[in-house]
Amino acid sequence: MELGLSEKTVIITGGGSNIGRAIVHAFAEERSNIVIAELDPAQGQRVADEVAALSSGNRAMVVATDVTSHESVNAMVEVAAAEFGGVDVLVNNAGWTIDRLFLEKPREEWEREVQVNLWGAINCIHAVLPGMVERQGGSIVCLSSDAGRMGEYREAVYSACKAGVIALSKSIARETGRYGLRLNCVCPGLVVPPEEETISETSMWHQMRGVFTPEARERAVRAYPLRRMAEAREIANAVVFLASDAAGFITGQTLSVSGGYTMA
Repeated sequence: MELGLSEKTVIITGGGSNIGRAIVHAFAEERSNIVIAELDPAQGQRVADEVAALSSGNRAMVVATDVTSHESVNAMVEVAAAEFGGVDVLVNNAGWTIDRLFLEKPREEWEREVQVNLWGAINCIHAVLPGMVERQGGSIVCLSSDAGRMGEYREAVYSACKAGVIALSKSIARETGRYGLRLNCVCPGLVVPPEEETISETSMWHQMRGVFTPEARERAVRAYPLRRMAEAREIANAVVFLASDAAGFITGQTLSVSGGYTMA
């Protein structure tokens, strides 16, 4: 299957850890030029160095980016356009949450969840749209969550944000389809990064490493009809497909890659 991603310019937010890292590697294998937009540029550079070691002929660069800042995101997109001549694909991957019951969460956690998960997507989409409209083409893939499709225990505000990302993507898909733009969402299953993977200190997994003990993982697995957790690469494969020419007639859709956790 020809994906048509060779030499395309792809921005991946939060590309330094876990699912984001796998997405970077997947696009690198397609010989895309990659901008890793990372709050932790040192961690992003580790992933860019991994891409360089593949010797696939593409380039990966890191731009320090805070997706909660409209100014930071605009500056990142300007750097990407100057370096590669435009942006063909945006992957809104950056996300953050800490699981707690709604009444037990401090307000600063709610606010960070909204800023990263919802405002982050809004900022990034708004920054790339003018260039995509001008070039009459582009693809945006947002990482949402099944929490946004069904509501999730201990993830009330996060669920609301991820539902918002789905609706945001559908609305903008309707507005910009006439310009050849496509927007879709991927809802990953639980992906716990392996112990050997380096995780940014800004990643939520830096705080949650100890939460998913072997016993906790076994309980989580029982919630999936496929009786296992996802691997980051399985999420990345879906993202790459939806971003590619092979999905050229798919827009405004939400794909759960979650082992049947929700069959909605």
